[in-house]
Amino acid sequence: MMTGGAPKTIAVIGAGVMGEALISALITSGVQSSSIIICEKREARAKELLEKYQIKVGTLAQAVSSADALLLVVKPQDLGGVLSDIKGLLPSSALVVSFVAGKRIEFTAAGLGNANPVIRVMPNTPTLVGAGMAAISLGVGVTNEQASFVRGFLESTGRVVDVAEDLQDAVTALSGSGPAYFFAFVESMIAAGIELGLPADVSSQLAIQTMIGSAKLLAESGKSPTTLRENVTSPNGTTAAALATFGSENLSEIVKKAMTSARNRSQELA
Repeated sequence: MMTGGAPKTIAVIGAGVMGEALISALITSGVQSSSIIICEKREARAKELLEKYQIKVGTLAQAVSSADALLLVVKPQDLGGVLSDIKGLLPSSALVVSFVAGKRIEFTAAGLGNANPVIRVMPNTPTLVGAGMAAISLGVGVTNEQASFVRGFLESTGRVVDVAEDLQDAVTALSGSGPAYFFAFVESMIAAGIELGLPADVSSQLAIQTMIGSAKLLAESGKSPTTLRENVTSPNGTTAAALATFGSENLSEIVKKAMTSARNRSQELA
């Protein structure tokens, strides 16, 4: 049962990189490590997390049957099998929080076979360093207390927004997959710097710190990205020349097409 804003027992199914980030977030937000039980097929991984966080490790049945809240952190193609395995084991009052890309709340709820309240979340990998962005959608029957619990531990990893579930595929295309777009752009900048004659380590340092500084300026200046771009761009200067090339190659359209492809794939995963 929810007590003091948090469930007494939280089961985490899937203890990969994101699963671990969420375990860390739960503990950071005030959940006792002894309240967390994980189910992880890889024995070495389970032992690693047990030693690192002093959480509990159990079988799928042990984890699910005692849970007041269940975090599903598995691959989309694995969710159906997991739901089949746990059907009828989870208490009907338990909160289910799905971090599975593309899978709708109704799919998760139907697979459980109970009237469990379900919250769908799309996080991203900067969660690992406390700078994540998560979007949540609330299913039928989710209480204010349950929603506050999920928002609370996610806020310990970054920022949280509420969206209608129909927008989750767009969220996936923007913030869910977005870090990979950023990393790909940095890769290209580093490679171009090397082509222009810079040593690889220098090109890497210049590109990475430029991105860190630019993101910090955007986050803290209170100015829009358009204003900040204009501030860097002198008429007929070097930046203007580079931006003109982006414009001639239709960068905005490339980004739009890429995000649309990601959105469409998220819809297909449903």
